[in-house]
Order: sequence, then structure tokens, then C-alpha cells
Amino acid sequence: MLLVLSVTAVFGCSGQELGEGRGTTVQGGSLQIQGSGASFPKPIYEKWVSEFGKVNPNIRIDYQATGSGAGQKALLAKTADFGASDDPMSDEDLKSAGGEVLHIPTVLGAVVITYNVESVKEPLKLTGQNIADIYLGNIKKWNDDRLKKDNPNVTLPDAEILPVYRADSSGTSAVFTDFLSKTAPEWKSKVGMNKQPSWITGVGVGAKGNDGVMGQVKQTPNAIGYVELTFAKANSLPTALVKNKMGEFVEASLDSVSAAAGESVALMPEDLRTQITDANGATSYPIASYTYILVYKEQADAAKGKAIADFLWWATHDGEKFAKDLHYAPLPADVVKKVEVKINSMTAGGKALRQ
Repeated sequence: MLLVLSVTAVFGCSGQELGEGRGTTVQGGSLQIQGSGASFPKPIYEKWVSEFGKVNPNIRIDYQATGSGAGQKALLAKTADFGASDDPMSDEDLKSAGGEVLHIPTVLGAVVITYNVESVKEPLKLTGQNIADIYLGNIKKWNDDRLKKDNPNVTLPDAEILPVYRADSSGTSAVFTDFLSKTAPEWKSKVGMNKQPSWITGVGVGAKGNDGVMGQVKQTPNAIGYVELTFAKANSLPTALVKNKMGEFVEASLDSVSAAAGESVALMPEDLRTQITDANGATSYPIASYTYILVYKEQADAAKGKAIADFLWWATHDGEKFAKDLHYAPLPADVVKKVEVKINSMTAGGKALRQ
């Protein structure tokens, strides 16, 4: 069953600029904006649409959380006004886009390893290698010696592990498999980094969306899965400490995700497409990621393009204050400056949309 988030804001007209707590005018009444993509940022996008509508009461935004792969396809097919993805688009897809596509980072999040093991009363410690071995089928039981080695004081049961993975094309999977590819050679050679990898036959079960994986783990004893941090928090399930590049077992938190981003801001390319898994730094959480809104630089419809540009500006400025309560990390200040340049480059008919 397809996970769909439909978030709508429809109000009257106000007629002012965004970014300073005011609205923006679109002639002819309300305007419909369609977005599609990642479920990773669903909670923050839901909040943003609601709050944006309060200061921009003439725009209706409908965002469907269909998965990063579907979001990229919807943008390229022009069935959505913007896409959303945790995994940046490939060079090949960008070449086929028929126009320049901008990657706008919105917030940072963590992909966490969550589990349903009744006897475990404190956070598990997991290495990238052991996580990979669970999903490769090399570690089949919770009381495997490789898991016990890092968790000597934890009661691990003699029970089969059920790995749960994303069945759809997913940016969360891309982030997860990118980390495993960097930390487990066998994973890199057999599976690799992919939004929709070829999972090992006979190992685990699939579910659609972060919600689907979370639900499967929550209802299945001895299951393990990977989801965005907010989903684990909302369902009161534990998250593992994951071993980072410096050999430290780190909890996913706003600080540890921000630390991972801080280690790589200077290396961010001009097009802003980047992965920050397995970052340097003793306090960096190793499965961290930006999530992106994807939009064409040149907009076919000036009024709609202006509304999208204003929404992006509001989200990456005023909207960032809502991130922490939903367990996302706000963009670093240096990244916000890079984002401003991208949003200000959006045009319609060759004319800048935010002038």
C-alpha cells in the first residue's frame, strides 16, 4: 500500500513579501503547488506547509510522501512542481532533465537503526560491519558472538533476527547503503549504494516508506530496521549507538548530526549535491544526511515559480526554527548562504523570480 501524505493549506490573499513573516500575492486567488518524494522529511514538511499557509494564505501545497525515487521521477516527468529526495539526483538523470535542476538542502536528519528486542533495556552498540552482516544474512541471531562482543552487559536472546528494509525506491535506503558501502567491503561488492538495492534473497522483509518500516519493526518481536530518527522517536522505539569513523559509538542527535555536517561544509560542491555518511570527527553520527527539494531553475509558470521560490526561502529561513522539535538539525549558516544563491537564481522567462 502506497504511503501518501497530503498536506494542504488554503486561505485568502494577503499581498506581501515572504521571509519577513508576511505573505505574497498571486493574482487570481489561490494557487496549487504539487510536491512529491521523500518520506524522510515528511514530518517537517507537514509542519512547514501548515505554518507557511499562515503567512502566505493564497497558496495550496499538496505534498505526497511517495519515496525519493518517485519524487525524482515526478519532477523529471513534470507531474510535480517540485520533487524531494534524500539522495541527490545522478549525473545521468540530470542530463536527461531537459533543463537545470537545483538541489535545495532543507534540513539534516539521521537514519537510525531501531529494533524490537524485549530483553534489551539499554541502547545497543552496532558497527557498520555488523549491521551489514545482519542484512547480508551472515548474522542470523541476536546472541551472535559478534553482537555480544560490543554489548557485553546486554541480554541478547537466542532468537532469529528479522531485518526490515524499504521495498520502494528510497533516499533513506540510499543513505543507509552508502554508509554500509563505506564500512563493509562485502556489502559494497554484493549490494552497494542504491535507492532501491537488490536485497539478499531470503533475508528480511520489505515495507514501503519510513512509516511502513517503523510499523513492521514495532509489531514484530526481534525485528530490526532503519528509519529517519523522528519515526523512531514518535513510536517510542530504541535506537542503536553506531560506531563512527573515529571508532566511537555515537547516538543520533541534533548535535551529532550537526557535527557530521560541520565536518563537510567546506567540501560541499557548487551544486550542493553531497553525502555526509561516515564523516570525520569523534562526535559525528555516521548515518547522517541532508534532505533536498528538487526544482527546475527555469520555471514555465512565473506565478507558480515565484510561489515555489518564496516557499523555499521561507522554509530555509523562518521554517528552520521548527526543525529541532521534530528531531531534524537546521542547516549550517554557511549552507544557508549557498542555498540563498540557488533560490535567487530561479527564473521564469529569463527573469529572476525573487527580485
